[in-house]
Amino acid sequence: MAETTPAASGDVPGGIHFRDVTKVFPDGTRAVGEFTLHIPPHRTTVLVGSSGSGKTTLLRMINRMVEPSSGAITIDGEDIAERDPVALRRSIGYVMQNSGLLPHFTVLDNITTVPVLRGTSRRDARSRALELMDTVGLDRAMAKRYPSQLSGGQQQRVGVARGLAADPNILLMDEPFGAVDPIVRAELQEELLRLQREIGKTIVFVTHDIDEAFLLGDQVVILEKGAEVAQIGTPNEITENPAAAFVESFIGADKGKRALHLKHTDHGTVVVDGDGRAQGSLVEGGG
Repeated sequence: MAETTPAASGDVPGGIHFRDVTKVFPDGTRAVGEFTLHIPPHRTTVLVGSSGSGKTTLLRMINRMVEPSSGAITIDGEDIAERDPVALRRSIGYVMQNSGLLPHFTVLDNITTVPVLRGTSRRDARSRALELMDTVGLDRAMAKRYPSQLSGGQQQRVGVARGLAADPNILLMDEPFGAVDPIVRAELQEELLRLQREIGKTIVFVTHDIDEAFLLGDQVVILEKGAEVAQIGTPNEITENPAAAFVESFIGADKGKRALHLKHTDHGTVVVDGDGRAQGSLVEGGG
């Protein structure tokens, strides 16, 4: 396990704190064991791990869709166990795989659902929804369409707009791009990076894809089974100094495109990955 850092120990103000959180399901499955983490505000924290690592369970604890068995979770110092769970969920944006849109609602009505439930007038909610369609790259002409009339990528954009509709401080994203093809996925990833630069939300993003984690995360948390933290750090910190053999293997440091080495050819020196593919060339500096 990685050494405890201030970000891991929870000795940092603001944001989301997990303190000694556990989760044991009724069938006896221990999904999370004594998990402690600080998720800083206005940054993207990515929880990454394979199936059974507890990453989605941790995400759903933040909006109380899953209740911890022990320990505490606070948001800006407030224990979420003391908040009404419905009000808590309406204050936090949530984007899931396959978008989770209501099939009999139009795009516009899907986006306005939470603001209207929170008391925003339909007129104001719809005006805000149209603005959000612009923000996430959706043509306003799609406002009256139904989810079945949209592509997978368009549905996910609606899901992101819906997650942002109530202007939450926190946005939870549970493998939101996992069900679309690679080209659309890359577009959505770039769109999320752009959005985060503009809006600066506290984003907690779950994925099993380490490349996606390194692309999107300011802070990346690599999890082993039972939500045991293998390493926490920036993408560069983890890549440059894997904390254990598990991390080294998980990030592919010993193979594929991260195992880079130099190859000298008749035409110069090129950078080659572990699969033998050229990734670039070295440019000699001038005198």
